[in-house]
Amino acid sequence: MDRADNRAPYERIAGFYRDQISSGELPPGALLPSIRGMSDQWEVSTATADRAMKLLRDEGLVRGIPGIGTEVLGPPVSLSSGAERHDRSSRTKSSWGAGEKSSSHTAGIVPAPPAVAIVFGIEPGDDVIRRSRVYRDGHGIVSHSTSWIPAEFAPALPDLVRSKRLKGGLSLDLIAQATGRTVVRRIDEETARLATVEDLELLELEHGTVAAILVLTARFFDADGQLLEYGVDLGAPGRTRMTTSAVVR
Repeated sequence: MDRADNRAPYERIAGFYRDQISSGELPPGALLPSIRGMSDQWEVSTATADRAMKLLRDEGLVRGIPGIGTEVLGPPVSLSSGAERHDRSSRTKSSWGAGEKSSSHTAGIVPAPPAVAIVFGIEPGDDVIRRSRVYRDGHGIVSHSTSWIPAEFAPALPDLVRSKRLKGGLSLDLIAQATGRTVVRRIDEETARLATVEDLELLELEHGTVAAILVLTARFFDADGQLLEYGVDLGAPGRTRMTTSAVVR
């Protein structure tokens, strides 16, 4: 027996079209039913259908074209982990995936929040470097990414605390070049949770939005087991996480 779907009607409708767009069954350029057509098809009010359509627009999956209808955009860029961005940067000197750009770069030395202090084994409030940026594609925000880095690297690498995109690679690349300390081990974790008030602000979502997000963390260690960076990526609602691997026979 199928498990009961306890989502609100507008969420079920949006989920149906989201799955069709992600699978390619609804290709870019296809038109969704009108609000009235969706209302009749799903036997819901026009207000519910309109709310479902708004959710799809907010997720960047569709766009309204005056006089024509609601057009499907292409599938969104898959959510990348910090480890994957690090690997990509090692090859291309850029953390961007296909169709991505980054913006809203900020940096500085800040007091370590309690959760970050635990990861680094320092006291809450101790200095730590915080770098953040927002990754976007044609659908909107892919993720909000934060890198937490030991403050000891600031004197040798002042660019780490400047609010601009780094040149010559990611922070870990610059740390390796300046100090010789390279990443030899990393630990990746993926969790899902409801977006907090802070998450909504970072992902530029309306206050009060109820949305599930993926949280990807990555810890990068040098040969002595010292933590070089702790990365936290908040995936925007509706973003998928896709990986590929070879099958050994």
